[in-house]
Parts: sequence; structure tokens; C-alpha cells
Amino acid sequence: MRRWSFAKGHGTENDFVLLQDRESMLHVGAAEVRFICDRHAGIGADGLLRAVRARHIPEWDGDPDLWFMDYRNADGSVAEMCGNGIRVFARHLLDEGLATGPVVQIATRAGLKEATALPDTRIRVAMGPAKMGDDEVKVTTADGRRFAAVAVNVGNPHAVSFADDIAGLPLQVAPTWTPEQAFPRGVNLEFVREVGPRHIEMRVYERGVGETRSCGTGTVAAAAAARKHLGDAGDGGDAVSYRVDVPGGSVTVELAADQTYLTGPAVIVANGHLSLPEEF
Repeated sequence: MRRWSFAKGHGTENDFVLLQDRESMLHVGAAEVRFICDRHAGIGADGLLRAVRARHIPEWDGDPDLWFMDYRNADGSVAEMCGNGIRVFARHLLDEGLATGPVVQIATRAGLKEATALPDTRIRVAMGPAKMGDDEVKVTTADGRRFAAVAVNVGNPHAVSFADDIAGLPLQVAPTWTPEQAFPRGVNLEFVREVGPRHIEMRVYERGVGETRSCGTGTVAAAAAARKHLGDAGDGGDAVSYRVDVPGGSVTVELAADQTYLTGPAVIVANGHLSLPEEF
């Protein structure tokens, strides 16, 4: 039986198990991730965050001494980026004395990200640009409703659809999209409703997880798509700020010409030890 230390945290109720693995000594494969994230047999989480020195990640070619956020979806698949996860990751590093604040640089599969701890305990992350796609995409929910979708890349892929009523959508079943080749590695699917000026609400079906209470990169994609959808040019092209409500709370997304910022809560709720079988 293997015994690992862990922490548990969430950002707007998008929850994660965190493992410290400085020198990459733990074997964290897909089976281990699925076991840990199982809400009945394991701890339960939408994903797993492994803190490892960047020099142990072969595809990373930046500063080798940075902390790398090795993120896995609950099904064990590797994801490029996680907006709620990186805030929780930054909070964990600061709480454990593994980084000094208020600014923390974090290596990810979507590049170098900078997180800033704010005085009100929220974390603000520079997420990089939100890149809008030109392809026409259609998304179909389990009840047969079909929506036009905007493709947005925020270091990972999203398809954002707009609807007058998102509460009744059957997101306990995975929606489908066409053309399938638009997202060969899968996609996060956001459904958005306008609430008021620069204020939207969102539900999401996350790739490799299912419906979650929130998706950080999804809120950035939704805000960027809403700005385009609503023809919101801002004041002379200046940065604009959107409030995005999700089932687990609210975040703020700032949209500038070549950068986006995601600000929201990051809470560590538990620390402990978990026991894993030697083999699965």
C-alpha cells in the first residue's frame, strides 16, 4: 500500500487534489488519478494537480527551477491548462512556503503563467490571449437542441454557445459537436446566457470530467466569446471586464488586446494522507 500526502482545494467549487512531488518520485498514472478523483472510493475531485519541479517535465524548455502544474482531468487524461486549478495551485504554494508572494510564476503545458495573490485573498492570473477560431461549429445537447458555437483557445480548446435558458440543459450527458475534426482531442463546452451589461452566466461540460461547478479557462473563453457575440468594442478598444457567474460562484475576467486575466477565489480545505494500492 502506498501512502501519499495530499491537499484538497477548490476555486468556485471546481475541486482538486494536490500532490507535492518535487523531484518526480511518485508514479502518478491515469489509474492513480482516476482512483484519487473517484468521489466514492477515493477523495473525490474534478482533477489532480501535481506540483513538480519543471526540470522533470520533458516538454518544458523554460526555467528548470519553477514549479510545474502537472494537471490531469478526473478520467486520468492530461490537460494543457486549468484556470481554477492554477489559482488553487498558487494558493497551495504560498500556504506551504513553496513560493513567496504576492507574484508567483508557474510553468504549465500552456506556457508560463503569472499568478498574483490579492489582499482580499483572491488570486489573479494572467491567462494569455483568448484566440477566436473561424470554423463554424454546431453543438447538440442530449435532448436534441442544436446551438451555434464559437471556438476559443485559452491554452486549451473551448466551444461557447449562447442560449436564452441554460438552466434546463441536460449536461449530465455529454453534448456532441460537428464537425468532429474541429476538436480532435476533445473540447470543453460552455453554454452562456447574458444577464446584464458585461455580466453573463455559464454552465460547462468539461472534457474528461463531465459537468462541473465551474471552469476557469471556460469563463475566460465565455467572456471573450460574449464580447464578440454582443459587439462589445469597449471604450476605444481598451480592456473590458466581465463578471461570469457559474454554479459554484463568480469570477472576474478582464479582456485586453493580447492578454486576459482571471480573478477569483482559491481555497484549501483539507490536508491529509491517502492510501493507494500498489497496483491497479
